[in-house]
Amino acid sequence: MNVQFAQTFNRAAQNGKALVGSEKNQVEETMKLTVGQMIVQTLKAYGVPYVAGLPGHGNWSLLDAFADPKDGMPFVQVMHEQSAAHIADAHFRVTGQPIAACTSIGPGAMNAVMGLATAYADSTSFLLITGSAATHMRGHGVMQELDRFRSPDFPAVAGPVTKRSFDVIRPDEVPFVMHRAFNAMLSGRPGPVHMELPLDVQVMSDDIEIQDLARRLPVGKPRASQESITQAAALLLTAERPCIVVGGGAISSDAAPEVTRLAELLNIPVVFTWNGKGAIAEDNRLCAGTAGWPGSTPGNKIAAAADVVLSVGCKFTDWSSSSYRKGATFSFPPGKLIQLDIDPHEIGKNYPAAVGIVADCKSALQDLLAEISADHAKAARARRDNYILNLDRSKADWERLLARRREFDGSPMSMLRVLAELRKVLPRNGIVTVGSGHPQSSTKQAFPVYEPRTHITSGTYSSMGFAVPAAIGAKLAKPEAPVVCIIGDGDFMMSMQELAVCVMYNIPVVFLILNNRGYISIRDGQNGLIGRQIGSEFNHHTKNGEPYSVDFVGFAKSCGVDVALRVDEPGDLAGALTRALACGGPALVEASITRDNSIAAAEVVGWWDFPVLQTAPAGVVDAYAHGLSEEQHRRPWVELDESRANAPSVPVVG
Repeated sequence: MNVQFAQTFNRAAQNGKALVGSEKNQVEETMKLTVGQMIVQTLKAYGVPYVAGLPGHGNWSLLDAFADPKDGMPFVQVMHEQSAAHIADAHFRVTGQPIAACTSIGPGAMNAVMGLATAYADSTSFLLITGSAATHMRGHGVMQELDRFRSPDFPAVAGPVTKRSFDVIRPDEVPFVMHRAFNAMLSGRPGPVHMELPLDVQVMSDDIEIQDLARRLPVGKPRASQESITQAAALLLTAERPCIVVGGGAISSDAAPEVTRLAELLNIPVVFTWNGKGAIAEDNRLCAGTAGWPGSTPGNKIAAAADVVLSVGCKFTDWSSSSYRKGATFSFPPGKLIQLDIDPHEIGKNYPAAVGIVADCKSALQDLLAEISADHAKAARARRDNYILNLDRSKADWERLLARRREFDGSPMSMLRVLAELRKVLPRNGIVTVGSGHPQSSTKQAFPVYEPRTHITSGTYSSMGFAVPAAIGAKLAKPEAPVVCIIGDGDFMMSMQELAVCVMYNIPVVFLILNNRGYISIRDGQNGLIGRQIGSEFNHHTKNGEPYSVDFVGFAKSCGVDVALRVDEPGDLAGALTRALACGGPALVEASITRDNSIAAAEVVGWWDFPVLQTAPAGVVDAYAHGLSEEQHRRPWVELDESRANAPSVPVVG
């Protein structure tokens, strides 16, 4: 990254943190400011180091304040508004600090909706500021205005994918809306916030006070009741086969140290979901691997056989729970669930909870650790020695199964071989951002991660176009850490124009393209469930049908990327990746990946409910019907009646 640019970012961030964190900080003196200046000064005071976005007529008056040589702040220019939103999202995932993205009116705002939805689904925060028609022009159908049901109508679009959406119609509202926006983003379950700024409001000015955020945020976080902690501890201490499952909530609450301490204190295996990856180091003996689909054999085996499961910030989506099929990943009942989440909406939603705890994950785990005496912990650990030995054997068997893919020497290569070579050269603190499809599944299943906030993926929404800008956001958020974007060719082509941003700002991200010439995860699903594919391979359709690929190396060089390499042989990967990481600027490494689904990507482990056509092969139809019949959420009352006598009656408590 350009040194001066990085220093500007860091200086802005530190100045903001000093203002937010100082108890002596008083409200600023009253001053006459434009709306743009109000927003810039507030963002700086609230610790925001930069804003990502794209200018248009709908926000150029606002953006003028960012260019002020004295009181402005860095503005990262992107090539597509969706990328601005993903950059801001990734910054929060890496640091826990929300920042802002800014777009124009109409199409510019609409292009950012994908970024809002991705952040909302994964419970991450950023502020999106969009332009809007002038208040005196509303309802007249001006260019780029949505007005047929209400004016403005864009907040109705943003509503379902934001925690709050504000329509600012006076300049004196700006300070209030800004501290309300940050209050929403920094309290409770994280999520994005939207602010609509009409064109006429943007050019107004007023005498205002920049509000001190430290005086506008709630103090403390939701704490668990003593009753719930006592009952949770009793279940964990008496369990024969306990398990901890960590989701994104464990990461966002910075609860990774407590997860590891509890696991080691009581000899409890830990499994993780898409966004929980990194909550425990994967070389820790008690890490059983990933759960769900695509999961790992040890992870699913441990979770499915557990008599008590402690869930830490996990939503139990279909992918993380094998579509609720009993015994595939979880079994509730007969297993008992201790469900810990900051959002009461999640408690008992997909599985019945023996103990439901609404609280901040970190503080609740701290209370749980304090509840367990040293003697009780020692007895529980000793009783589970054989349990952990069985986990050791299961993990060894799993590694032997993966070896066929990880050690594959053929050309084109397997994804697991590429990821294995990357892991050899990437430091433990290296950050990876991951695109959807086979690269996402393969990374989740077989790329070890050792620290929280170093695995950044659009887990719940699985958005294509996310990984490239997310890598930019991750690098801007943590300049000292190496950042690698792991992405398929189809996904890369949805946002590859952002390489130009990396070149313009000299942001040293390595883009690792796993090129299998198509949306091959979709092709494999089509072939497996339907018996044929359509639209999922990139081929020369009007010529000879041979696979088609963009010249990604040539494209990167045309953008100004100096280090752009294509690798066809596994033995050349380590050298290419090492060179890319060391070059000091943006780099691209393209790895040629086989289309052979028997070796190409992740092992198929777990169950995913995907309804099949009746014209599918008979075996596929029968297998789906059998799996569907075992999904526990469809008739939960049948099993609940059988286990009610043994399940403790504990209300949801906070």
